[in-house]
Amino acid sequence: MSIGGILSRSIWVFHFSSAACNNCDIEIIDALTPRFDLERFGIKLVGSIKHADCMLVCGSMNRKGAERLKFLYDIAPKPIVVVAFGSCAASGGIFAPSYYFNGPVDSIVPVDAYIPGCPPRPEAIIDGIVKVVKKLRNV
Repeated sequence: MSIGGILSRSIWVFHFSSAACNNCDIEIIDALTPRFDLERFGIKLVGSIKHADCMLVCGSMNRKGAERLKFLYDIAPKPIVVVAFGSCAASGGIFAPSYYFNGPVDSIVPVDAYIPGCPPRPEAIIDGIVKVVKKLRNV
């Protein structure tokens, strides 16, 4: 069995939040509740990047957040899939013209999937997870 086959069975996700307004975090928790139940797909949130197969990034990137994101990406076990979650992570959203905005996530680390929305609905999260599983199967 290939490494992609192993990773696609149970994906462990590390959640990185940088200067987020907390709406994306609420939707992530909503997706884990029994109504949407991401765990049925084998999705589990983990507390350490060293155990993760996927890094879920939300919030507007400021300078300190960008430094930490790059550091975590560098120490993450490879292959790792990076998902930009929400409008702020993808493009800066309403915070893009702000003085502290340091660019979208894809200007700091390579992004494999985008989950758009402000905040993304759990249905969009499930669609993004399907993209991640397809990406991991092709590793």
